Amino acid sequence: MMFGLFGNRRKRSPGIDEKTPLNKARYVVLDTELTGLDEKRDSIVSIGAVRIAEGRIGLGDVFYRLVSPKTALHADSVVIHEITPSEVATEPAIDAVLADFLEYCGTDILVGHFISIDLSFLNREMKRMYGRKLANEAIDTFSIYKWLRKRRSSRHCFETPLAGCRLHDMVKCFGIPVSGGHNALMDAFAAAQLLQRFFPALVEAGARDVGELLKIGIPFEGGDGFELTGEFINF
Repeated sequence: MMFGLFGNRRKRSPGIDEKTPLNKARYVVLDTELTGLDEKRDSIVSIGAVRIAEGRIGLGDVFYRLVSPKTALHADSVVIHEITPSEVATEPAIDAVLADFLEYCGTDILVGHFISIDLSFLNREMKRMYGRKLANEAIDTFSIYKWLRKRRSSRHCFETPLAGCRLHDMVKCFGIPVSGGHNALMDAFAAAQLLQRFFPALVEAGARDVGELLKIGIPFEGGDGFELTGEFINF
């Protein structure tokens, strides 16, 4: 194992075989829509996810739920995700939705764009309901992108500066079609396609198995000149 290239080893979640080739592992690519970005005061309004298995996105194996949020929807977030108070008034609370989501995820690796934000909201509810955080390993597509840029991948999107680091900026550069506004399921599908684009570049850069990917894709917490604000990320 090339620790200088991929980082240090740490204890992995049960069910993770670090030697599994990148395109043979199982991933759940997720996105959440929120009432706002304050994890202490805001709450989840929808969860969307798609599964990647054997390198393929399972179009018939998706998860999408609206949630009746604990806190009021803000006008600025409604403008982005277009989920109105009337649409979620009769939807289930996060308790029921999260239980279904855990069953959907199983032990698969969680993936998201700036996934630390999604995880902070999900783990807050996990601690309240179950007294623990999500047990799944998680990786961030933005962290993977940053790692690949430093390796000067021959693919043009790793060499050309992007207009921004938001998900929709990145998928546009990689030729991934995006239609409509921000929707948790559609954004999860876009991030899944982004991960698929990264697989050959990762192999080209020397990363071939899950153990190496987990070191590369550590959820991004900010820094390196990027600020986690509404300018760069989605609710």
